[in-house]
Amino acid sequence: MKLFRCAAAAAMCMVLLPFSGMAADLPAGYRIDVQGEDDSAVAFWKANDFWGEIDTSKPLMVPRALVVVISQSWAEDAERTPVNEKKELFYRALLPLILVANEEILRDRARLQEVAARQAAGSTPANDDMAFLRNLARNYRVVRDGADDADVLSATSELLARVDAVPPALALGQGAYESGYGTSRFAMFGNALFGQWTFDGSGMRPKEKRAAKGNYGVASFDWPLDSVRAYMRNLNTHRSYADLRAERAALRRVGEPVMGKALTKTLTKYSELGQAYVDTLQSIIRINGLDVADTARLKDEPVTLIVYADSAADADAAREEIKQLHQSGELAEMIGGMGLRN
Repeated sequence: MKLFRCAAAAAMCMVLLPFSGMAADLPAGYRIDVQGEDDSAVAFWKANDFWGEIDTSKPLMVPRALVVVISQSWAEDAERTPVNEKKELFYRALLPLILVANEEILRDRARLQEVAARQAAGSTPANDDMAFLRNLARNYRVVRDGADDADVLSATSELLARVDAVPPALALGQGAYESGYGTSRFAMFGNALFGQWTFDGSGMRPKEKRAAKGNYGVASFDWPLDSVRAYMRNLNTHRSYADLRAERAALRRVGEPVMGKALTKTLTKYSELGQAYVDTLQSIIRINGLDVADTARLKDEPVTLIVYADSAADADAAREEIKQLHQSGELAEMIGGMGLRN
């Protein structure tokens, strides 16, 4: 099961994995692309109408193409790649992950809104709705384990402030800033894109650790998608980002769009740099035209999982390994472990 667990690769290319006669064993709605030759990533995004100048008069339509590892040699490749192309490759790879994570949150939000509306009308939640509320309230840290139903029901309004999407422009800007466009050691070896700290001893240790900050590390993840999910959960639950949630909820109440740049001002506690961090983040969003991502939509199509390899030969080896994993049933198990909800 090592293929999806370690970042195999750097070369940016796309080769369609031949799954003819085997796809029935995969979870429905998935295909896999193995990328292992120079310059083919751009060709892949072009083939999926996701490269070049963006028509801002209509929503940006984004392919459901999810990178499953971050290349350990991407930092080396990035040095040889023109800056604009490096940025575009990073943003094109990250945006689908952000939209999928937001899609998951918004599904829960839609059900939460339905339950809250029935509750406001005087209905007692059905057993399955109560179980849903209880689980959501725990996951979003609104109540503690063991809280009774009355506590959970009283937390509905706070849940509505927390169970909400993160503007893609904000996530793109922070991902670029925190990971150095995917070139940081934490990104390459831990699929970590947002520099989230952990104090339980399980994180990757910084090279220059500050003793005054305690036993901290940078959280690592099996999948880049899990890094995005954890980042969104952090913004949606941590007390340091209560201002972000309040600003987002205020915009929702008056029917205004929730845009990434508008929420940057609430992130002075995300970094020790404080306002300087916010200023830099706003510049990243403005200079790179990331606002267009806030109205982007995922295409209604099967999920493509992108696997990187260092070379064409490594790509062939990866395809063979995937075939073996497919035949053993491990591939379906691994894809299931990503927790995607089709």
